[in-house]
Amino acid sequence: MAAIITVFDEVCKGCELCVAACPKKIIALDISKINAKGYHPAICAQLEECIACGMCAIICPDSAIKVEKE
Repeated sequence: MAAIITVFDEVCKGCELCVAACPKKIIALDISKINAKGYHPAICAQLEECIACGMCAIICPDSAIKVEKE
């Protein structure tokens, strides 16, 4: 089963709650990008390892992450 993770960069405030919540430890902050608010948004660094559990989306206080199963 493949997963599609969408991070809404302009909503993400780089709080790293999703990084801590990910059981596979594949979410990180994208240090190559800064959004309009001045934060590094989250990114799934190894999408092929994602199990689509949705923990990142559940923990996000700003609803900046959407997880879909393919």
